[in-house]
Amino acid sequence: MPDNRHMFPSDDAAARPAGAFFGRRKGHKLRPHHAELIEELLPRLALDITSPPPENLTALFPAGTRTVRLEIGFGGGEHLLAEAEAFPDTGFIGCEPYVNGMAKILAQIEARGLINIRLFAGDAAELLAWMPPRSLARIDLIHPDPWPKRRHWKRRFVQDATIAAMARALVPHGEFRFVCDIDDYTAWTLWHMQHAADFIWLAERADDWRKPWSGYTMTRYGAKATREGRKASYLRFQRI
Repeated sequence: MPDNRHMFPSDDAAARPAGAFFGRRKGHKLRPHHAELIEELLPRLALDITSPPPENLTALFPAGTRTVRLEIGFGGGEHLLAEAEAFPDTGFIGCEPYVNGMAKILAQIEARGLINIRLFAGDAAELLAWMPPRSLARIDLIHPDPWPKRRHWKRRFVQDATIAAMARALVPHGEFRFVCDIDDYTAWTLWHMQHAADFIWLAERADDWRKPWSGYTMTRYGAKATREGRKASYLRFQRI
């Protein structure tokens, strides 16, 4: 079998500057079929950012794809899979450095016969830098690691540099959507996004951020947070 370990960056990524994507790479031993999917299916779906990007990201997907969206840190893949099924004419790119999460979504892609998902097992900041300008209709960041300790705040995805990278990658009126059950990270995100000249917060009333948007698929992590009494905030920001 080919060695695809290069698709998953090492833990040296934690030494990268602010704006990089930080997450877990290691987990429990893969089941035999999951390991097979990593070896055989992932190379067919994985983006190679060492090569120049296409002029239009829709070229990465089947004919008839109209727009492309990105989900950063898809975890178990519940939200990404539901969106890909609901919008077959949209191409979805899922970014996840955690090998077990990648294996799980590969199993579901295979089982459901989905053809409109592409995957990237690495740094979301590098992926955004690789993409052509104005190439994404939407970016989702759902229940990211909040890095609660002050010395780790530089590892949070939402930083000035990544906000600028998202603004570059989004089409005019495209959206960045953020879901979080940690109040401190929600406040952090609001502060940074409201100081970003390229975005406006779409909330007009409290329910616009207290309740999920129409059609939102709850993740397993989100359901666990609810059971444990943590309320999530649902933030939508539009690219001006």
